Amino acid sequence: MRKDVSISSNIDYSSPSAAFTFDVNKSTLFKKDSRNYINILGVEQLNTLENTSLLDIFLSKDNVIEPHYHQNAAELVYCIAGAATVSLLNPFTKKIQNYPIKPGQVANVPQGWWHYEEATEDDTHLLAIFDAPTPEVILGSDILKFTPANIMAHTYCLDEEQWKKTIAPIVPTTYIGPAKGCNRVKSATDQAPYKPTMPQQYMKPCPYPSPYRYPSMYPYGTYY
Repeated sequence: MRKDVSISSNIDYSSPSAAFTFDVNKSTLFKKDSRNYINILGVEQLNTLENTSLLDIFLSKDNVIEPHYHQNAAELVYCIAGAATVSLLNPFTKKIQNYPIKPGQVANVPQGWWHYEEATEDDTHLLAIFDAPTPEVILGSDILKFTPANIMAHTYCLDEEQWKKTIAPIVPTTYIGPAKGCNRVKSATDQAPYKPTMPQQYMKPCPYPSPYRYPSMYPYGTYY
């Protein structure tokens, strides 16, 4: 005998304001230039979403989604075009794991894991899918820029003035690096060809804005 299945939801699907479609091309989170930008879809853009959201990411070769972590969501990175390497810090092994992906391939980033993505081809298109209506994020540039220099120097036995000088060029809420106009002097390590390690196996964060506005308009730890 068939039992009725009840669906638990806080969404009023009968409301005239309930939306079921949205043009993600009109919702830009961040734009570095015409080839490097991020579009967003979350509950702020489509109010019938529950436990899902996404970032539509476009990158040219050597551009990087800066190191960051999502404290409230896991992330599945799907490659649509081009190629990228998804790198994550495994908190259990204390090792960086690099996963090169091409069209049709994915890399999974568990919730709260430190990670970043680098395009290895021009015209790379990635789709980052989250199991939260609004993923939260902590960005590496914000951690470096907003943690007091005296705390960093005291904690890690650093020269405070040298630390201030080192992080001076960092732009808070970078999103896509390197920053435009970067004239960094490359080290010997940079000259060596990049050789990502092959994956052994696949290993579960501030809300995003709509549309994108200048990051300083938001409190630290939030995109809204």
